[in-house]
Amino acid sequence: MQIVTKDQLEEFVCKNWEMLNRQIDEWQSEFTQPIYSSVDIRESQTKYAPVDHNLYPAGFNNICQKDLKAASQLFKDGLLKLCPGAGRVALIPESHTKNRWYLENVFYLAQSLEGAGFSVDIISPDKNLFAEGPTLQLKTQSEFDLTIHQVKVENGFFQRVDGNTNIYDVIVLNHDQSIPLDVDWKNFQTPVAPTPFAGWTRRHKNIHFKYYREAAKQFCELYEIDPNLIQAKFRSVDGVDFETKEGIDKLANEVDALLKELPEGSSVFAKASQGTYGMGISVFSSRDEVLNMNRKTRNKMDIGKNNIKFTSVLVQEGVETIIKVEDAPAEITTYLVAGKAMGGFMRYNPQRGTNANLNSQGMLYNKFCFSDICQDTDTHIKEAVYALIGRLSVLAASRELHELQEQGRL
Repeated sequence: MQIVTKDQLEEFVCKNWEMLNRQIDEWQSEFTQPIYSSVDIRESQTKYAPVDHNLYPAGFNNICQKDLKAASQLFKDGLLKLCPGAGRVALIPESHTKNRWYLENVFYLAQSLEGAGFSVDIISPDKNLFAEGPTLQLKTQSEFDLTIHQVKVENGFFQRVDGNTNIYDVIVLNHDQSIPLDVDWKNFQTPVAPTPFAGWTRRHKNIHFKYYREAAKQFCELYEIDPNLIQAKFRSVDGVDFETKEGIDKLANEVDALLKELPEGSSVFAKASQGTYGMGISVFSSRDEVLNMNRKTRNKMDIGKNNIKFTSVLVQEGVETIIKVEDAPAEITTYLVAGKAMGGFMRYNPQRGTNANLNSQGMLYNKFCFSDICQDTDTHIKEAVYALIGRLSVLAASRELHELQEQGRL
């Protein structure tokens, strides 16, 4: 039977959950899986679609405790596969230590790694953090204590500056290198997961979603599923300069072409292909809106974190969310460890509409537990589909990273 509606997809996934996961396991076994990642998923009246994929996720504080405990076993499996016999793990966070919500994420991530049986140090080679000594004592948003140890590189290994001589077996990176750390990663001896070369400064959303489209096609052809049920349509535009307006006409043409493939009244997202932290995103509903972009919007689309200039754009179908939390539009973020879905949360934003970018000022979070699925059949189905979409996204990222490595770009 061909699967052509969202209801049919939900029923199929629920009834064939174990078989589908075994198939994805088989495909994933050919590639190294990212140690963790998060996938943003929009659910509309007619489809589920991944709309972003972060390989350095920073929201472990929004995962429920049951799922964090379940993630510990996945961390154990993934890191021991990377480094058999590993016992000492170092976690490197971003350097924006004044963001106490981010520190909360670091605390819970470290807690999940410790739950896997590893000895965990939180470290940083960023000298700017340690003006008052080789350790930095911090408080998270919930007033948990957090200690970051200064390290330096000696003979390709991190050593703590305070004299601790233990060498780490594995480095877990929660730093996307948008502002690069002063480390010669190419000659570093300790396994690092994920690779320090997979942030959006090197990867492109345009490329990632091409790989996702291929993974979705492979999956859907095997099970006779309409691939439009699990992806957003998109186009790519290169050579755009938002400051000088060069290439804006090309962007307008691609926006117009994609809108013609969508139902009347639809909108599309224009996303900087290397944008992160919700930066470099605008929503358009016509060709003229692109051509008449004001200076403020063009500035937002022109420069990202660490002054990265955006010149490539992903034009992506706007998937209007039907999910709501407290009557505000919401989207799903699914977290995965070693290629397996382990939890997630809903991002909702009372200041935005159902077609808007919700990863923006005013956003809030609502936890939900994969480990505590309700008896409500609808909840069961939806969480199963979210997990499936997340796993296909990781499969796409694994193939993408493999290709980058083959090209010598990782």
